[in-house]
Amino acid sequence: MLKEFRNFIARGNVMDMAVGIIVGAAFTAIVSSLVADLINPIIGLFTGGIDFTNNYAVLSGDVAEGASLEAARETGASIFAYGSFIMAVINFLIIAFVVFMLVRMVNKIKEAAEGPAEPTPEAAAPPPPPEVALLTEIRDALKAR
Repeated sequence: MLKEFRNFIARGNVMDMAVGIIVGAAFTAIVSSLVADLINPIIGLFTGGIDFTNNYAVLSGDVAEGASLEAARETGASIFAYGSFIMAVINFLIIAFVVFMLVRMVNKIKEAAEGPAEPTPEAAAPPPPPEVALLTEIRDALKAR
């Protein structure tokens, strides 16, 4: 069983997947920082600094008026934190767009590195069936008369 496990781990696709997960985790940190530290502040300039994170509704329990979401959660009240969800959706859309642009850029670079695609030679038309060839000869013979 140990030998089977070693063979499983040594296969290329398992190692490739492990490398992909590690690089993906590091890339997630980079993209999250890009969104949180660079893109969101720029969007904040255009939207007047709107941040939905602290928007919530109290379903049950006592929460002081104007308390932050964290303070409301600490009271033990039942909180419907719709603002956090809205910000998560906005961040997802921004991250998805940034990743799309990066993948698009990488694909263009790969295409440029590969060079133009070689044109495939067109295959010659297959020879006609013998009946068609015979009829063509008869037609040409009749035209020559």
